[in-house]
Amino acid sequence: MEVDDAVMAEAQRELGTRSKVATVNEALRLAAERSRVREAIAALDAVELDLAGSERSFRFNGGRDLDRLAERARLEAAEAEDS
Repeated sequence: MEVDDAVMAEAQRELGTRSKVATVNEALRLAAERSRVREAIAALDAVELDLAGSERSFRFNGGRDLDRLAERARLEAAEAEDS
């Protein structure tokens, strides 16, 4: 297999690997993990959560409104996909 040496060197620095085999294996592992994470996020996002009133459930520091947090996360994800 022919590999671009400059890209390989950059990947080795980023991944902290020393050999080409270790670099390719780590890159493949990360790609597979990323795929599993995307699937898990999609599964969680398919579940509708009613977080209304969540700010009353927390007793520390005045509570957290998770309903707004979930909406903000969706907006940020949509913006990231657009760019």
